[in-house]
Amino acid sequence: MKLKIHRSEEEVLIRRCRKRDGQAQKEMYDKYASKMLSICMRYIREDDQAEDVMISAFVKIFERIDQYKGEGSFEGWVRRIMVNESLTYIRRNKSMYLEVDIEYADKEPDYSSLDSQLQAEDLLKLIQQLPVGYRTVFNLYAIEGYSHKEIAEQLEISENTSKSQLSRARTLLQKQLLETEKTLKENIQ
Repeated sequence: MKLKIHRSEEEVLIRRCRKRDGQAQKEMYDKYASKMLSICMRYIREDDQAEDVMISAFVKIFERIDQYKGEGSFEGWVRRIMVNESLTYIRRNKSMYLEVDIEYADKEPDYSSLDSQLQAEDLLKLIQQLPVGYRTVFNLYAIEGYSHKEIAEQLEISENTSKSQLSRARTLLQKQLLETEKTLKENIQ
């Protein structure tokens, strides 16, 4: 019963937003802003630019809310717009340098030497430090669940470039994780 009540509250909020109700739009923004900002920040390193992208995405959400047909979760629909807006920002600013070097794409890093002391927050900070191209492909593949084919289409790159970027991101993350683990162990001793 609780889920049904929550669902109907969300449906009412969506209906109000479809009528361009400013208060409803503010409520929706307040409800989703912090979670959506964290999504944008996974793609865009600078806080103020990530916030600009998030706000721009919310404008699109409010302009296109009639396109949401009630299929699937509303939050998932909002999330997809945030990711697409982040990718548009990256493409528009041409800040994504993607290398093509497929010879390294099939080499998987060795995670066996890592301990599990790091928290998810620490891992997100390490992901944030990756170069833009690596970070973008890693987020789309490992976190959002896109295939290499979908990533290639979204970013207008080849599938091999996507695979190469993911491989390099993983290798760099492994190196960063090992260094972080080493530092943690040294600080404990």
